[in-house]
Amino acid sequence: MITINGKVSKIKVLKLDESPLVRFSLDDVSCLIRAHSLNFMWEVDEGSEVVVGGEFNSRKQFVVRKYCVIGKSVVPS
Repeated sequence: MITINGKVSKIKVLKLDESPLVRFSLDDVSCLIRAHSLNFMWEVDEGSEVVVGGEFNSRKQFVVRKYCVIGKSVVPS
């Protein structure tokens, strides 16, 4: 399993099912998450620092199996 850490950007829901397919960018790496994607969308905002574990698929997209939120983005009020 490969681990990557960085800032999340460009969160987008690609497919709505029982477990939605979510695409996001982690620095310059395109990532996909299906397992725990609802929790991921609830916990992670754009700009959040995360560590993800998984593997690359044939299209050079990183398929996330595990994730951990290091720091949430701060939204000024």
